[in-house]
Amino acid sequence: MRIKDDKKQEALFLATIKLVNEIGFAASSVAKIAGEAGVSPATLYIYFRNKEDLLVSTYLAIKRDMSVAVLDGLDETQPVRDILHNIWLRMFAHISLNKAEFRYAEQFANSPFKQLVNIQEVHGYFAPLIRVIQRGIEQKIIKDVPFEILAAFMFHPVMTLANQKVCTDIELDSQDIEISFQLSWDAIKL
Repeated sequence: MRIKDDKKQEALFLATIKLVNEIGFAASSVAKIAGEAGVSPATLYIYFRNKEDLLVSTYLAIKRDMSVAVLDGLDETQPVRDILHNIWLRMFAHISLNKAEFRYAEQFANSPFKQLVNIQEVHGYFAPLIRVIQRGIEQKIIKDVPFEILAAFMFHPVMTLANQKVCTDIELDSQDIEISFQLSWDAIKL
């Protein structure tokens, strides 16, 4: 059995992101992905069971990296609004700096492959954020509605605003970003 090389696995993730963004899921064959990564197709199967496993694993790696970036230094003892403000700004910065990864994740989330993801695993990456939101609900700071609804109003706007492919007619400055956060906050607060 061959030993796994983290650099090869990362190369496969990057190749998957690049090709899916350029030519789509269906046209991104194992051979094309392996070729883009500079490895043989057989090497891909050392790391992943099949193409679907690679696509799902790439999505999970992106979500894991995002959670690390946006939750870094989180202090759960701070006020709920301050924590969410910090996370919102970090998410905006992370998406702005990782456009290709975000584009892949966005396509993936709107594809049939999304059904292959263990949502509890993704929620685990964001467990501190979920705890903060739950605390906000318990303290009657945040509306008591399902997490998915809160996320739609709190975090989907940042995803849209940070996505230059969608938000083409405006270049946001720091004041616009603050206003945007406030609008999101106003949507979920009691």
